Amino acid sequence: MARRRRAAIQLNSPQRKALEYLMLIVGSLVLATSFNLFLNPNQIASGGVSGLSTILHNLFGFSPAIVQWACNIPLFLLGLKILDRHYSLKAAVGSIILPLCVMMTSHLQPLTTNPLLASIYGGIGVGLGIGIVFRGRGSTGGFAIASQILHKYSGLSLGACVAVFDGLVILFAGIVFDPEKALFALIALFVTSKTIDIVQMGWNTSKVAYIISNEIETLRETILYDLDRGLTLLDAAGGYTGDERKVLMAVVSQSEVSKLKIMVRSVDPDAFIILCPAQEVLGEGFRAG
Repeated sequence: MARRRRAAIQLNSPQRKALEYLMLIVGSLVLATSFNLFLNPNQIASGGVSGLSTILHNLFGFSPAIVQWACNIPLFLLGLKILDRHYSLKAAVGSIILPLCVMMTSHLQPLTTNPLLASIYGGIGVGLGIGIVFRGRGSTGGFAIASQILHKYSGLSLGACVAVFDGLVILFAGIVFDPEKALFALIALFVTSKTIDIVQMGWNTSKVAYIISNEIETLRETILYDLDRGLTLLDAAGGYTGDERKVLMAVVSQSEVSKLKIMVRSVDPDAFIILCPAQEVLGEGFRAG
């Protein structure tokens, strides 16, 4: 029997922890660079403490990094007390590192003065940075903690609480700047969320196939040995007849979908095939996670 391969870096090993802190720093640096190259100079406050720092910078000339420290650290301490949970050292480090990276990159000159380009590329950069931090099981603090506090006492979903704080920041930006800047901020926020999803889960290139057929054994061998894909046999029963039967479930890459359909049709032209997008696939034959 083949031995299961061990992960290159164990989950709680010192090497893994060092890698996670490195990802926290790199992600914060990417986020801060995008903030200073695109969002802040174009007055695009796309939610969060960074968006609030953009507004206060333009209103009163406050340094964005100082504003972020002034918000992040008290929010972290408040969350530590009110939420009655153990906040990791990484959350505390993130609350300090991100404003430091913003300060270190504050000398960078904006790459564009076009607000649409700034909102798109700024959103991509911020999403990339946050996604890297999340992949390292880290946090940059800020209104994420305030959202959890509101979630605890209001009964609103966590997603709704995040939307409340981001919405308030964008609304404030629309009042301070102009409504058009608020619309650009919404674009940046949308692009950021989609970029985070891509960094977290990758491009969706796999499909889950469910196959219902009277030639299950032949199809099983065809998929296992001709397509060289693993599969699972699921117990099922016909909804009309009540007859017991097996359903084949297999995960294939996008490039293998056509080949799978041809193979199934060649074995059983009457087979019923259901193809569903696989949000994320980890394991042998796919990405390692």
